[in-house]
Amino acid sequence: MAGRRLAIGTGGAVVLLASLDAYVIVTVLVDMGRDLGLPVNRPERLIPVVTGFLLGYVAAMPLLGQLSDRFGRRTVMHACLLAFAAGSALTAAAPGVEALVAGRVLQGVAGGALLPITMALAGDLWEERRRPVVLGVVGALQELGSVLGPLYGAGLAALVGWRGLFWVNLPLAAAAMVALHFTVPPGRPERTGRVDVVGGLLLAAGLGLLVVGTYNPEPETSALPSYGVPMIVGGAAALVLFGLWETRTRHKLLDLTGARKGPVFAVLGVSLLSGAALMVTLVDVQLVATTLLGKTTTEGAFLLSRFLVALALAAVLGGALARRVGERIPLATGMGLAGCGYLLISGWPLDPSGASYGPLPRMDVDLALTGLGLGLVIAPVSSAVLRLVPSGQHGVASSAVVVARMMGMLLGISAVSAYGFHRLQELVADLVVPLPFNNPDFRAQYLVYEAGLQRALHTEYSEIFTLTAVLCFVGAVVALGVTGRSSLPVTKARIPETSGRP
Repeated sequence: MAGRRLAIGTGGAVVLLASLDAYVIVTVLVDMGRDLGLPVNRPERLIPVVTGFLLGYVAAMPLLGQLSDRFGRRTVMHACLLAFAAGSALTAAAPGVEALVAGRVLQGVAGGALLPITMALAGDLWEERRRPVVLGVVGALQELGSVLGPLYGAGLAALVGWRGLFWVNLPLAAAAMVALHFTVPPGRPERTGRVDVVGGLLLAAGLGLLVVGTYNPEPETSALPSYGVPMIVGGAAALVLFGLWETRTRHKLLDLTGARKGPVFAVLGVSLLSGAALMVTLVDVQLVATTLLGKTTTEGAFLLSRFLVALALAAVLGGALARRVGERIPLATGMGLAGCGYLLISGWPLDPSGASYGPLPRMDVDLALTGLGLGLVIAPVSSAVLRLVPSGQHGVASSAVVVARMMGMLLGISAVSAYGFHRLQELVADLVVPLPFNNPDFRAQYLVYEAGLQRALHTEYSEIFTLTAVLCFVGAVVALGVTGRSSLPVTKARIPETSGRP
């Protein structure tokens, strides 16, 4: 018992390390751009720094999950931490945006794999009945990174600069590798056969083309760049080829042999939709704070913490509920609650800071309700997919859940960028920016312009949150396809002995 708790505790610690690094970027993007000589009025040019990490997180995860099934959890986690340290060094020393993006991609590839492998480790060490609570704790650590990451990044960068923020990862990764060596059992691979490199490359190519096609460095001209449509078509074609390849190859990237495919795909659908909703929240609540409310970036992070704290707490609650009533109820309930929360947020007045429900501030209640809904989903999606596939495929199954979620986040940030910037240009097309020269009415004209800009921003945010609510309600319906009982025989988990030696 103590051995497996140490193992999952160490795995959870490295998950937190990677999660922190995923979100520190929020509060240091401006400093990065200034240091690298980018114009301060062109923030969209730093979007690849964010999407590059997410793309690396998603693209390599299925392969790494499959490798952990074949070579063991500890071996692959060691390799991931080594690559994470290398990516951190490249990011810290980056002389330009290209090197910065490359470093973040490498960090994403390595750091993203740590979560599904740790979840698979929980599946190896705990029997089905107790597994949801453990997964809830691991999921809460992942979400704790999103809560603490922006503040951790701002505080540490203030002391050592944004480059020092990434240099610190090197000793942390080294310490984590030592801890893993003595706590995580080496285990024996339960699967044999080749790794599906072709499938992994097709998936990575498809996602990469979609991300490039939806990123527009000149959003004032159109929602998509001039090369956007060909890139999107190419990405869709690569994903179709990936699907065809997976139906024919003997060594599948996502092997669903022995599992009921309908319930598994329902779980993955919920994971994708919840990921899209999460990214919309992270981006647009911060924007609401800094534009409509006039708050600083740090104040915006504190406002977002209402959502993130509820999200982390509900991750543990979702695991406990799944253990008692199965996964279907918390999945459907969580997505439904999140949909209601987004509808409430979409109805925020132009100045929501003064709105309330009696003594309770409306913004706090609405954000907490939304975080509670999405948080309830975190553990049940992992628990359900591990229950629905054979134990030898836990690494692949865990990777699939996180891949689906991060694909949703990728599509979410791409859609927000493409739709949001372009929609705002449409809403402000009739506004005339007043000039102060030889203009005695400049003050009054500027106030009119500023009020029109605020109304345009408010309309844009309301539409985005309404669409997000629709996605969550769709997710609640999809969740009904998750079966409440396992179709696989229940076996008692074998707990490897840990003697303190490798």
